[in-house]
Amino acid sequence: QVQLVESGGGLVQAGGSLRLSCAASGSIFSINAMGWYRQAPGKQRELVADITSGSNTNYADSVKGRFTVSRDNAKMTVYLQMNSLKPEDTAVYYCNAMVATMTNRRYDNYWGQGTQVTVSS
Repeated sequence: QVQLVESGGGLVQAGGSLRLSCAASGSIFSINAMGWYRQAPGKQRELVADITSGSNTNYADSVKGRFTVSRDNAKMTVYLQMNSLKPEDTAVYYCNAMVATMTNRRYDNYWGQGTQVTVSS
């Protein structure tokens, strides 16, 4: 079994910063891409940023230049540094990872439980 546990969400004023963390645990053989998605009320879940095991990154246009995704492979953790936050960044942020387990060495998609980020104007 694989668990992804997020932390770091909260309430911040526009222009402020937050750092999200997501730690993977369980019977893990390998982790490929890790990333962050978000879902605002009434909207579809969308990709925010992701990062491969080789540290290649990809960002949504709306967050380029403001957000930075990184990972610590030894800790099986992915981070999202969010700067210059805007009210439109308000959403539930979900961690995502492609994980191969010890028992089934095939990459499957796993999700965290989500963490709320609220940006006030």
